[in-house]
Amino acid sequence: MARFRINILGCGSATPTPRHNPSAQVVDFRDTLYMIDCGEGAQKMMRTMSLKFSRLSHIFISHMHGDHVLGLPGLLSTLALHEKSGCVTVHLPASGLELMRSVTGYFCREAPYDIVFEPLPADGGVIIDTPALTISTFPLYHRIPAYGFLFAEKPKPRHLIGAMLEHYGVPVAARHALKYGADFVREDGTVVENSRLTTAADPSVSYAYCSDTMFDPRVAEAVKGVHTLYHEATYDDSLASQARERGHSTAREAGRIAAMAGASQLVIGHYSNRYDTTDLLAAQAREEFPSVVAAAEGMKLDLL
Repeated sequence: MARFRINILGCGSATPTPRHNPSAQVVDFRDTLYMIDCGEGAQKMMRTMSLKFSRLSHIFISHMHGDHVLGLPGLLSTLALHEKSGCVTVHLPASGLELMRSVTGYFCREAPYDIVFEPLPADGGVIIDTPALTISTFPLYHRIPAYGFLFAEKPKPRHLIGAMLEHYGVPVAARHALKYGADFVREDGTVVENSRLTTAADPSVSYAYCSDTMFDPRVAEAVKGVHTLYHEATYDDSLASQARERGHSTAREAGRIAAMAGASQLVIGHYSNRYDTTDLLAAQAREEFPSVVAAAEGMKLDLL
């Protein structure tokens, strides 16, 4: 089982089509599920992809356009029918708080779990901080207030070298500190450097979600150094002016953002319903950035 997996539930734009569902993803980090956007059909895709409702704890809504949020009332209602316990926290723009509280208050009034709505900070910042993962948000540049999300795995512990621990007589009580870079001091005061007792930690990875937004260098700066970047690629080059007018990006612009951010991998999505295939969009993105994956419903991307 992957320990950091991106599940694509929907990667179309505006309206559902036979090819694509509206925007929805689920990040599976160490068996805890985090949903990003909840377009129509999201709960059906969770079933199709064998994602357990019971493991869903947080939902992040990027902005209050229908193709990113209209699946939320149905999902929360279904969770109630399935006797979901505990709490689900919905993080969303402040402008949507009253509306979503009203809708869920009507349809989920007898829910056996708590539904908590948390407004996203207008200027961005950390919204979840666990021992292994930090989730932060940052502004995007759309027609209405919109936000991206960055899931950053924290540095992992170093690997202990068993033979060297035995050689230097390192007690069990001292080994945890070694994993986080401490040297070992023997009873006679001799210092054994950490590098003799451990090897480097596995690299940490990160994932950023950017949809919907115009091309803007500030997006690249917000996700600088990210491992995998999801960026909307609604249109091809011929519709660049329309993209700008509607607060969207072209596939080429998505490639530029990935290059500017120094990402390792770009995932494109949020395709206009005018495209029968993603070939043109992927090709134009690759002219700016070589490592491009065209998102598709049902896709699972393992970052670890």
